[in-house]
Amino acid sequence: MTQRNIALEPLNAQYIEDREVEFVERKGIGHPDSLCDGISESVSRALSKLYTEKTGSILHHNTDETHIVGGQAEPAFAGGKILRPATLALVGRATTQINGEKLPYKELVTKAATDYLATVVPDVDLSKTVTVQCLLGEGSVDLKGVFAQEGYLANDTSFGCGFAPFSETETLVLETEKFLTLRLAKTMKALGKDVKVMGCRRDGKIELTVAAALVGQHVKGKEEYINLIQEITSKVADNATHLTKREVKVSVNTGDNYKHNVFYLTVTGLSMENGDDGSTGRGNRANGLITPYRPMSMEAASGKNPVTHVGKIYNILANRIADDIVREAKGDVREVHVRILSQIGRSIDQPQVATVNLLPANGTNFEKVSKGAREVADRWLANASSVPSLLMAQKVTTF
Repeated sequence: MTQRNIALEPLNAQYIEDREVEFVERKGIGHPDSLCDGISESVSRALSKLYTEKTGSILHHNTDETHIVGGQAEPAFAGGKILRPATLALVGRATTQINGEKLPYKELVTKAATDYLATVVPDVDLSKTVTVQCLLGEGSVDLKGVFAQEGYLANDTSFGCGFAPFSETETLVLETEKFLTLRLAKTMKALGKDVKVMGCRRDGKIELTVAAALVGQHVKGKEEYINLIQEITSKVADNATHLTKREVKVSVNTGDNYKHNVFYLTVTGLSMENGDDGSTGRGNRANGLITPYRPMSMEAASGKNPVTHVGKIYNILANRIADDIVREAKGDVREVHVRILSQIGRSIDQPQVATVNLLPANGTNFEKVSKGAREVADRWLANASSVPSLLMAQKVTTF
């Protein structure tokens, strides 16, 4: 059996649910940073599919530097117009030639980007809303040298983090964004996809602060806008009752000033239309949340190649390990933190060290749960090569 550097230690921290204060953030799928994450990952999948079809293997690429430069718009009740489209810059590196054969990569990645945007905002005329620039650096490969190395080697010295289980506040924040963008927006045409949810728990109470872009053409005037905000507030609060028994206060679009006619009104439901910029990796971590009370990595997981880039692979593995430790412990583990450190040139399944910090349930011995935790970590590291297929099948999230 392969020996791996896995260190198990007690989690010397207060249980997350026992802390007096907790902050949690989720940038919704239409937020400029999340759009960049989603586009970066879609472009990576498209390139990976092309390379696999051509060579049977995923070749070198990194598309984790996507940027959005906000445009200019003139929102209005019952209307509004785009004055200058936003600019989407696809930045990174890609293998663009194989054995001297030039690949149609620009057309491929541009289509992948626009197709992804169309899934997020199917009712928006993208030809007027965004201009796409493919600025990927070009590289070539000689297939005779591709398989010279055995196994997959880490292309960087970096680390990934994960934890489990989600706290009640974390679950509430994540599910509130999904409720707004994936459910309520289907029936409420005025609700855009650019949503952000911030959760603050203190003294047993949770306050959700929601920023929700409304689409001007579906809002007749000030009175209807105010009614819609009240309806969103009520529906979010009602949805929260299914997720927590704690008292929940909901505040929506607190930057509005009705007296001075200040409203969060847009033409498309996206803030990128009017000067709000975005970049891959500036928003949600690989588990979909921003959690300052938990371990986090600053790596941009979206768009990094899924075969050798540990900045992506180890963040995904860390979360998978943490989830499975909690699930298999069957109530004996209250909280687990996982951190995995790579060393450039080492095999990905052999990290420099992987640490697992465990907080056993009350009355449970640390030694009792540590053996199972080690087995879970070892199992996932041994199967690190499964990550690319999970990503290609979209069975794991990167933002």
